Amino acid sequence: MKAVIIGAGMGGLSAAIALKQLGIEVEVYEQVTENKPVGAAISVWSNGVKCLNHLGLEREVAALGGIVETMSYVEAKTGDTMCRFSMQPLIDEVGQRPYPVARAELQLMLMNAYGLDDIHFGKKMISVSDGSDGATVEFADGTTVTADLVIGADGAKSRTREYVLGGPVTRRYAGYVNFNGLVEIDEAIGPATEWTTYVGDGRRVSVMPVAGGRFYFFFDVPMPEGAPYERGSAREVLAAEFADWAPGVQTLIAALDPSATNRVEILDLDPFHTWVKGRVAVLGDAAHNTTPDIGQGGCSAMEDAVALQYAFRDHPDDVPAALAAYQAARTERAGELVLRARKRCDVTHAKDPEKTAQWYRELRDEDGTNIIRGIVGNIMGGPVTPV
Repeated sequence: MKAVIIGAGMGGLSAAIALKQLGIEVEVYEQVTENKPVGAAISVWSNGVKCLNHLGLEREVAALGGIVETMSYVEAKTGDTMCRFSMQPLIDEVGQRPYPVARAELQLMLMNAYGLDDIHFGKKMISVSDGSDGATVEFADGTTVTADLVIGADGAKSRTREYVLGGPVTRRYAGYVNFNGLVEIDEAIGPATEWTTYVGDGRRVSVMPVAGGRFYFFFDVPMPEGAPYERGSAREVLAAEFADWAPGVQTLIAALDPSATNRVEILDLDPFHTWVKGRVAVLGDAAHNTTPDIGQGGCSAMEDAVALQYAFRDHPDDVPAALAAYQAARTERAGELVLRARKRCDVTHAKDPEKTAQWYRELRDEDGTNIIRGIVGNIMGGPVTPV
């Protein structure tokens, strides 16, 4: 059996590794010419880590992951700690430490695990079609490839999704822009083993440790979609937007590298439950484009990969049956995470100011129990973390 995977992101490569473990011949095609991930880092929650462990990458991901011992919320203007609590109860409950990981390093880890030299770079898919005996992909350079199945892990703007659904869908702007990057750890910003989040005015500024003595940082800034932005002006923009925020935030703004700070308009997609058409299926952002507000986008893609492996393990000679099983296993769970992230996004970014004010009040009385309960609820329910 031969599988073609379109897209060498986290989801596509996880799926490629998962299918190769079953002895399926896998070819991966990627439109970019080199490894340039979007975004600085990713929160790999315990369910995502367990997926990577399942794929044989336990040692590698642990080496890349930052150690988060505690979590805190800090009042935006005063810098006063609203709450601080240990992450150990979460780890004890789900049986796995989560890891924030630099995105480029995670991507390279997956590329090496699959086989970096075996990835076909510079191959932009322009169409996919399905037949009784196989599915065929056409690339912009005029070449084609045919396989028993095609997995479209081709991202939020997926062409494969258009084929599966019979037409394009419109993504929804979530109402904010995320600025993110990496800086050296500085305890004037936050403790070295803590996920620190400053909150106020419907905004967030957050840092968490990744390997190599670095913080992954992000700033959430509510603003209109399509607002003009000049590349390299992140420091000036953030200094103006957060001028009256606490000293730790000012230290972070001064430390960041404007040329290496990403600016991402945050969008998501209403959940849908048709992921398969014939021998073609979608996976990852192509199937469940979500906001990053609960840190489950990449983890959900990794869950897709393991579920896909399980489906072909159980239906080794029947592509339609395997893809049907994959779809049945994933659409409800993935769609639920999209909606949970959307709900959290609305509270965090003051879509209803009174709900957000209530959340701030609750944070001042929080001992970690409620927050950890919510995170555990997101973690549990996938193929490696059954409820």
